[in-house]
Amino acid sequence: MHAITIPEPGGPEALVWAEVPDPVPGEGEVLVEVVAGAVNRADLLQRKGFYDPPPGVSPYPGLECSGRIAALGPNVSGWAVGDEVCALLSGGGYAEKVAVPVGQLLPVPAGVDLLSAAALPEVVCTVWSNVFMIAHLRPGETLLVHGGSSGIGTMAIQLAKAVGARVAVTAGGPKKLERCRELGADILIDYREQDFVEELRKATDGEGADVILDIVGAKYLDRNVQALAVNGRLAIIGLQGGRKGELNLGALLAKRGAVTATTLRGRPLAEKSAIVAAVREHVWPLFATGRVRPVVDRTIPMKDAAEAHRVLEGSGHVGKVLLKV
Repeated sequence: MHAITIPEPGGPEALVWAEVPDPVPGEGEVLVEVVAGAVNRADLLQRKGFYDPPPGVSPYPGLECSGRIAALGPNVSGWAVGDEVCALLSGGGYAEKVAVPVGQLLPVPAGVDLLSAAALPEVVCTVWSNVFMIAHLRPGETLLVHGGSSGIGTMAIQLAKAVGARVAVTAGGPKKLERCRELGADILIDYREQDFVEELRKATDGEGADVILDIVGAKYLDRNVQALAVNGRLAIIGLQGGRKGELNLGALLAKRGAVTATTLRGRPLAEKSAIVAAVREHVWPLFATGRVRPVVDRTIPMKDAAEAHRVLEGSGHVGKVLLKV
């Protein structure tokens, strides 16, 4: 098969479409013939040499894909060759084939085409696990999403609205904010021109956000605590603004707040399988009714993955960038 390899870390030009050995599905795995993959920020970090795959995982980038089952490994039941699926991966999505543990496999949801399904597993599992399974967002509460026009952000807006929450977003510029509004966002904050803490307070009568989903990290840590409502929960899932920040514990205590930080890729198989099962139960029916949909900015041939990385680094996109085999 062919896959995107990274012979040496570097810029987008470090991505090389090369012939490599086919994967072989092991115990409890299926072989998926990939139709499309999706690009995530973690892939950019891996390309630069800053985010190696977990031990024993495919060395190729790609944390989600869609396709058809081509073969079943030993002791696999409930799936058949030819089934159309999408999958949460620990790596290997930038390839023509990938071996997937059955616990990380999902059927293509009703109402979604096979290509667009590649945009779903990583973002849906990330949002559902952090916002709902950990931070327990409830109907009537306020969720603040940083990077509202990103793949994560566009999905977080839709899922929060589907459960009856109010959604505030930060994004860069009126065009991105308008797209967030179209998806259901109630409070629109241009982080380039406005102070999100002050704007959120104005919009919530001084209360703040019950849950904050943060992709920025250190740069926003202190201001995120300021933006929390009493009993608020801050879920950190990215470090685009740095790794080390100073936390005012007095302010956190006064809010009776909680801070969590998680990644998805390195979690044990059992944890990822539990998240995937919860997503299938709670989120997949929302696609069938049209209440939630994938948001795809553009589709690029997989062999041109370097172009897709440049698009993501340019931050002009809204939603997901897909790679089509």
